[in-house]
Amino acid sequence: MTRLLITDDAAFMRMTLKKMVTDAGYEVVAEAENGQEAVALYEEHKPDLVTMDITMPEMNGIEALEKIKAFDPDAKVIMCSAMGQQSMVIDAIQKGASDFIVKPFDEARIKESFEKVMS
Repeated sequence: MTRLLITDDAAFMRMTLKKMVTDAGYEVVAEAENGQEAVALYEEHKPDLVTMDITMPEMNGIEALEKIKAFDPDAKVIMCSAMGQQSMVIDAIQKGASDFIVKPFDEARIKESFEKVMS
Protein backbone atom coordinates (compact mmCIF):
# COMPACT_ATOMS: atom_id res chain seq x y z
CA MET A 1 0.00 0.00 0.00
CA THR A 2 1.30 3.45 -0.94
CA ARG A 3 2.05 5.58 2.14
CA LEU A 4 1.24 9.26 1.88
CA LEU A 5 2.08 12.57 3.59
CA ILE A 6 -0.53 15.30 3.00
CA THR A 7 0.64 18.91 3.36
CA ASP A 8 -1.79 21.85 3.34
CA ASP A 9 -2.30 24.77 5.71
CA ALA A 10 -6.09 24.40 5.43
CA ALA A 11 -7.50 21.61 7.62
CA PHE A 12 -10.52 21.31 5.32
CA MET A 13 -8.29 20.68 2.27
CA ARG A 14 -6.31 18.03 4.17
CA MET A 15 -9.53 16.35 5.25
CA THR A 16 -10.98 16.41 1.72
CA LEU A 17 -7.82 15.01 0.16
CA LYS A 18 -7.42 12.40 2.91
CA LYS A 19 -10.93 11.07 2.28
CA MET A 20 -10.36 10.88 -1.50
CA VAL A 21 -7.02 9.07 -1.20
CA THR A 22 -8.06 6.63 1.53
CA ASP A 23 -11.16 5.77 -0.53
CA ALA A 24 -8.76 5.08 -3.42
CA GLY A 25 -6.72 2.67 -1.27
CA TYR A 26 -3.82 4.86 -0.13
CA GLU A 27 -2.63 5.07 3.46
CA VAL A 28 -2.13 8.54 4.99
CA VAL A 29 0.77 8.21 7.47
CA ALA A 30 1.01 11.90 8.39
CA GLU A 31 -0.45 15.37 7.78
CA ALA A 32 1.45 18.66 7.89
CA GLU A 33 0.08 22.19 7.98
CA ASN A 34 3.22 23.96 6.75
CA GLY A 35 6.43 23.22 4.89
CA GLN A 36 8.58 23.03 7.99
CA GLU A 37 6.33 20.33 9.47
CA ALA A 38 6.27 18.50 6.14
CA VAL A 39 10.09 18.26 6.02
CA ALA A 40 10.25 16.91 9.60
CA LEU A 41 7.43 14.42 9.00
CA TYR A 42 9.00 13.29 5.71
CA GLU A 43 12.27 12.50 7.50
CA GLU A 44 10.38 10.68 10.27
CA HIS A 45 7.95 8.61 8.17
CA LYS A 46 9.69 8.33 4.75
CA PRO A 47 6.35 8.20 2.89
CA ASP A 48 6.15 6.91 -0.70
CA LEU A 49 4.41 10.06 -1.87
CA VAL A 50 3.85 13.64 -0.66
CA THR A 51 1.13 16.09 -1.65
CA MET A 52 2.43 19.62 -1.10
CA ASP A 53 0.41 22.83 -1.09
CA ILE A 54 2.41 25.68 -2.63
CA THR A 55 1.34 28.68 -0.53
CA MET A 56 1.66 28.09 3.23
CA PRO A 57 2.90 30.02 6.26
CA GLU A 58 6.36 29.54 7.84
CA MET A 59 7.81 27.65 4.87
CA ASN A 60 6.12 27.45 1.48
CA GLY A 61 5.75 24.30 -0.59
CA ILE A 62 8.61 25.09 -2.95
CA GLU A 63 11.10 25.58 -0.10
CA ALA A 64 9.83 22.38 1.55
CA LEU A 65 10.16 20.52 -1.79
CA GLU A 66 13.81 21.63 -2.06
CA LYS A 67 14.59 20.47 1.50
CA ILE A 68 12.86 17.11 1.01
CA LYS A 69 14.69 16.55 -2.31
CA ALA A 70 18.00 17.47 -0.62
CA PHE A 71 17.27 14.86 2.07
CA ASP A 72 15.97 12.26 -0.41
CA PRO A 73 16.65 12.88 -4.12
CA ASP A 74 14.16 10.10 -5.01
CA ALA A 75 11.26 11.69 -3.08
CA LYS A 76 8.00 11.83 -5.03
CA VAL A 77 6.23 15.13 -4.39
CA ILE A 78 3.01 16.23 -6.08
CA MET A 79 2.40 19.96 -5.81
CA CYS A 80 -1.13 21.26 -5.17
CA SER A 81 -1.94 24.73 -6.39
CA ALA A 82 -4.85 27.07 -6.79
CA MET A 83 -5.62 28.46 -10.23
CA GLY A 84 -3.30 31.24 -11.35
CA GLN A 85 -0.13 29.88 -9.73
CA GLN A 86 1.37 28.61 -13.00
CA SER A 87 4.73 30.32 -12.52
CA MET A 88 5.14 28.70 -9.11
CA VAL A 89 4.12 25.32 -10.53
CA ILE A 90 6.79 25.62 -13.25
CA ASP A 91 9.34 26.58 -10.58
CA ALA A 92 8.33 23.53 -8.51
CA ILE A 93 8.63 21.14 -11.48
CA GLN A 94 12.10 22.54 -12.26
CA LYS A 95 13.07 21.91 -8.62
CA GLY A 96 12.02 18.27 -8.80
CA ALA A 97 8.26 18.02 -8.22
CA SER A 98 6.86 14.86 -9.81
CA ASP A 99 3.52 16.35 -10.86
CA PHE A 100 0.92 18.93 -9.86
CA ILE A 101 -2.80 18.95 -9.23
CA VAL A 102 -5.03 22.01 -9.21
CA LYS A 103 -7.53 22.84 -6.47
CA PRO A 104 -10.39 22.23 -6.02
CA PHE A 105 -9.40 18.58 -6.07
CA ASP A 106 -10.85 16.25 -8.68
CA GLU A 107 -10.83 12.61 -7.57
CA ALA A 108 -10.15 11.20 -11.05
CA ARG A 109 -7.24 13.63 -11.59
CA ILE A 110 -5.73 12.74 -8.20
CA LYS A 111 -5.83 9.00 -8.96
CA GLU A 112 -4.34 9.61 -12.41
CA SER A 113 -1.53 11.72 -10.95
CA PHE A 114 -0.73 9.21 -8.17
CA GLU A 115 -0.68 6.28 -10.61
CA LYS A 116 1.57 8.19 -13.03
CA VAL A 117 4.02 9.20 -10.31
CA MET A 118 4.13 5.78 -8.62
CA SER A 119 4.56 3.75 -11.84
